[in-house]
Amino acid sequence: MIRHTVLFKFKPGFLPADKQAWIDGLNNMTGKIPGMLSLSHGADVLSTERSFDYAIVADFETVEDIAVYNTHPLHEPLKAYSFPNSQQILSVDFHLGDTSAATTETTQS
Repeated sequence: MIRHTVLFKFKPGFLPADKQAWIDGLNNMTGKIPGMLSLSHGADVLSTERSFDYAIVADFETVEDIAVYNTHPLHEPLKAYSFPNSQQILSVDFHLGDTSAATTETTQS
């Protein structure tokens, strides 16, 4: 199983109505995209210096299922909200249950 995680740092001008339409679109994808096993998302609650504004976490059966999601008709319209209204978008995709040691040590988490 693959976990797909995306973090968004929004631009100050992201209109509340547009943000709500984006969130509604995220909610509409649940259970409707082949290979997507789960989807959760939400706004940051700590607002620390290193916090991002919003996170999406989705689980997929395979890497190929993520490719289906990335071009799915329910996902495509959301890009029109997220890309122009974000200062930065980060993502990571990893195998769940992969507990192999990291190849690089870090001093901060």
